[in-house]
Amino acid sequence: MKRILKGVAMAVAVAGGIVMAAPAAHAEPAKVDSRYKAYQKAKGIKGNLNSVGSDTLNNLMTFWAEGFKKQYSGVNIQIEGKGSSTAPPALTEGVAQLGPMSREMKSKETDDFEAKRGFKPSGFKVAVDGLAVFVNKDNPVKSLTLTQVDAMFGKSRKRGAAADITSWGQAGLTGEYAAKPIVIFGRNSASGTYGYFKEHALDKGDFKDSVKEQPGSASVVQGVSEDRYAIGYSGIGYVTSGVRAVPLAVKDGDPVYDTSADNVYSGKYPLARYLNIYVAKDPKKGLDPVAKEFLRFVLSKEGQEIVIKDGFLPLPYEVAQEMLKQLK
Repeated sequence: MKRILKGVAMAVAVAGGIVMAAPAAHAEPAKVDSRYKAYQKAKGIKGNLNSVGSDTLNNLMTFWAEGFKKQYSGVNIQIEGKGSSTAPPALTEGVAQLGPMSREMKSKETDDFEAKRGFKPSGFKVAVDGLAVFVNKDNPVKSLTLTQVDAMFGKSRKRGAAADITSWGQAGLTGEYAAKPIVIFGRNSASGTYGYFKEHALDKGDFKDSVKEQPGSASVVQGVSEDRYAIGYSGIGYVTSGVRAVPLAVKDGDPVYDTSADNVYSGKYPLARYLNIYVAKDPKKGLDPVAKEFLRFVLSKEGQEIVIKDGFLPLPYEVAQEMLKQLK
């Protein structure tokens, strides 16, 4: 999600070939674009719907499922969120109709799917996230660069740091924090957030062995909230009163941006990303009717209001319309 053009009233970015527009003049709470239409219920929708994939999207999928079932009492939805890497094989083998992922599918995953099913999987952007670097609420650090983050989490230091950062004093803190070791929380390798952070924060470098890998985003945030000297990362929707998202710059001397909606939409915040749901849309038979209707609900006014409820950012209207066109 890269910033292409900056104006007084609008910031325009291009992500995945789709133009995104968002206000850039000042920070405001996220709102669903007034052009979004209310969901229109379809006829004859019933059956089972299985979702396997992202932990980051697990709560969102649950909230969407609850809203969808209010529309269709004859639909039964099962949700499993153990990591984005579990979505492609579940879709490939046909054990799930929905594959939520906090990253894009890798080429090998799409190739494996196509080899089995005879067509490529279809991905739909469903929400926007500012992947957050969290510290304990009492930690006074004002901001970090990705170079510093890489030196904290990564052992390769691909972003060029001269040395590892292992204490808060090395990150610029004084007083009681200066000599305190940094306790690092992260996700396991099945996580799409793990993969995204590895690629974009660590510049594809390897994680340190000292990272305390957690099975879910909530566990990362809990760990950071319980340790004053800890740091971790997860989707911004998992923020709690016990942690704080640290504003980030790419490198020393660059502007620092927080996870406000304006900064995430414009791409100024350096860890902005889409959240996705992948499906098996057979070009000859079309998409499973229940899965198709679920995605229509997700991309409606009600569905995007749920995104805000869960702490993430709604899709720009133009992106949602492009997704709906691909759904037909």
